[in-house]
Amino acid sequence: MKSQYRPYDLEEQVQQRWTEQCAFRAVEDPGRRKFYCLAMFPYPSGRLHMGHVRNYTISDVIARYQRMRGLNVLQPMGWDAFGLPAENAAIENGVPPARWTRENIAAMRRQLQRLGYAYDWQRELDTSRPTYYRWEQWLFTRLLKRGLVYRKETVVNWDPVDQTVLANEQVIDGRGWRSGAPVERRRVPQWFLRITAYTEELLAGLDKLPGWPEAVRTMQRNWIGRSEGVDIEFEVAGAEQPLTVFTTRPDTLMGATNLALAPEHPLVQEAARDQPELQEFLKECQRGGVAESALRTMEKKGLPLRRHALHPITGERLPLWVANFVLMTYGTGAVMSVPAHDQRDWEFAKSHDLPIRPVVFPTDKEPNFEEGAYTEPGRLRNSGPFDNMTSSRAGAAIIKRLEQEKRGRKRINYRLHDWGISRQRYWGCPIPILYDAAGHPRPVPTEDLPVRLPEHLTPDGHRSPLVDCEEFLSVNTQDTATRRETDTFDTFFESSWYYARFCCPDSDTTMLDERVRYWLPVNQYVGGVEHAVLHLLYARFFHRLLRDEGLVDGDEPFTHLLTQGMVLKDGAKMSKSRGNTVDPDDLIQRYGADTVRLYMMFTAPPEQSLEWSDSAVEGANRFLRRLWRRVWEHVQEGPMPGRPSSNTLLNQEQRDLRRCIHQTIAKADDDIGRRYTFNTAIAAVMELLNALSKRKNRHSPEDRALNQEGLETCVLLLAPIVPHLSEVLWNELGKEGMVIDAAWPRPDPQALLKESLELVIQVNGKLRARIQVATNATEEEARAAALSDRKVQHALHGGTPKRFIFVPGRLLNIVLPPTTESPP
Repeated sequence: MKSQYRPYDLEEQVQQRWTEQCAFRAVEDPGRRKFYCLAMFPYPSGRLHMGHVRNYTISDVIARYQRMRGLNVLQPMGWDAFGLPAENAAIENGVPPARWTRENIAAMRRQLQRLGYAYDWQRELDTSRPTYYRWEQWLFTRLLKRGLVYRKETVVNWDPVDQTVLANEQVIDGRGWRSGAPVERRRVPQWFLRITAYTEELLAGLDKLPGWPEAVRTMQRNWIGRSEGVDIEFEVAGAEQPLTVFTTRPDTLMGATNLALAPEHPLVQEAARDQPELQEFLKECQRGGVAESALRTMEKKGLPLRRHALHPITGERLPLWVANFVLMTYGTGAVMSVPAHDQRDWEFAKSHDLPIRPVVFPTDKEPNFEEGAYTEPGRLRNSGPFDNMTSSRAGAAIIKRLEQEKRGRKRINYRLHDWGISRQRYWGCPIPILYDAAGHPRPVPTEDLPVRLPEHLTPDGHRSPLVDCEEFLSVNTQDTATRRETDTFDTFFESSWYYARFCCPDSDTTMLDERVRYWLPVNQYVGGVEHAVLHLLYARFFHRLLRDEGLVDGDEPFTHLLTQGMVLKDGAKMSKSRGNTVDPDDLIQRYGADTVRLYMMFTAPPEQSLEWSDSAVEGANRFLRRLWRRVWEHVQEGPMPGRPSSNTLLNQEQRDLRRCIHQTIAKADDDIGRRYTFNTAIAAVMELLNALSKRKNRHSPEDRALNQEGLETCVLLLAPIVPHLSEVLWNELGKEGMVIDAAWPRPDPQALLKESLELVIQVNGKLRARIQVATNATEEEARAAALSDRKVQHALHGGTPKRFIFVPGRLLNIVLPPTTESPP
């Protein structure tokens, strides 16, 4: 063993040993408890960033810990390979996205392997490979038959330059995030998954996920957005059907002063035929997106339609308006405007000089409706038969009347809408649909799957090259007019079921085989909180689709979820634009992978953000060098000793050290296994190494045995965190085999026992002394010891105690009579 810690060569040799022995290959074993540990797989951008490193180090520590506890561990890795960034890189570099993606995968795989993560690389997935996406195409055709897939026209954000639909998040200040072109509203045929068929189940299932952070479950509840309200029908003169409006505040119905309609609403389109001003307004609305965040902050614009609806209770004529903030895709495309009790309606009313009619008031003050809307419940006024009722009572009375007169009905509404899965992009999984000459769609037959994406194409930044690719479009059928769908799946489609495919990545006859019943559900899922809603919700939805197809058991894909915080530098998230990134390869080259891993786990608890510190990285490296040096010194002293004698044969100092060793084991086990506070587990090992270093000059057989036990403990407890160093030190300490196959240490109950403990002594509630007493000391023994202590005697000032308050193992409070004064 060399005296100096040289990580670069050491880590390469250890990784080679793992590879040769297939150390992390996971094999199903019904006789063993399994543990499936998964980190959210990365997009192959080309380089790992420190956020990746933190995410994957956390999951790797958990996986290695569970393996040492004797569980059969699966920890796979793969690539979320389709997506818009690859297209943009292809446009910039003039290369096909497939080539760019494969090169990036190779580079990032090398980085992950250099960090020593315990992945079963034989299960590696690439979602852009036909062997993967053929099965989601197959599932799509199955869902189509079950009525869970449909196609309809919908209003979308359309980029006229890139010729594609944009997600709400891709619209920035009304412009396309890549092209910078003003975004338009456009009606486009889109394919949808009927996620709303599972809304109640997805909502109820959140209560059965105690292993998820409450913040994530709350975000999903809010995204699903269950609300109880009423559908109200407003008769419109000259219209065959009434306008139906949903509201959660029926108590405000008497304050309605107008109805606002979406620009795409049929009544609006009809009115625009002979109103040039309205036609111009609708064109202006088309130039805006449909992102909810933008609608909340945009200027509230509108025009009257010169038509009226009748109030369902009073019969009052309420004007119909078209408004730019109402979406046809949300509800019925019409909203009841109550300016006094909805801030958006208030802003619209103020902009267009519409009446504001207050009907709900707080009981303790008079709101100023000139300054804004009053949106809380209260007591009704100006509401005819509902005056003086509370909001809850008035709401119930109004609903009852509407139902009696068949002008309304109770309804549960959800914010969650069906999932639009079409993308007018090239680099994605082709949607397996064929169109006949009349444009009627039909699924691609199972025997013709997969529909392969031609990988040699290079997008030009405008529309998808699939639209002009005849070899892709043409289909060899009797109907020569048959053409393929050119839209591709939303990339969330691929990431919604990859966790299941990892269980059987080589299955070529079925989407999922029996192996999923052994490995699923995922025991521990690790990823960023930014995926709390979309990815995690879609994965929960997909798991139910797979369940109902008979492919998986259970309702939920992930039993426990850990959402790690961001890596910051100078108080901001690392990014190239800020110039505050740190290259993992540079750190590994300078300090070694174990130092990087140790720093990531020690600097902050996983759920908190980590503030980067170069000096702290150096500190982590110094600790590893200290540990290496201490083991080297121990090895130089001679052959490795056996286990220490029983506690009864050790002196007090030796018993104290052995207690420290086993207290460290107990703490680290709880910190890593239950609390996931890896930083405090590392701190405990550091304290143990300090205790061992203070005794390095003790060379008796018992002292040598205690040092051996202590150093073995340090190595075992750090093995999940710094695995390369631990492998080498484990063998240097005379242990055979690999440390990853060693058993996780368990504390010795006898070693944890204390012969004495510190007892706090108070006089009239004030701390006066701390004394040592036997662990099992009785109250009488504690009194005697306290009364013989000089500090206590001084505090008693010769007085006779009135009574004693004894808390075993903690304190003794001596109470003096009121006439006896205890010195300060």
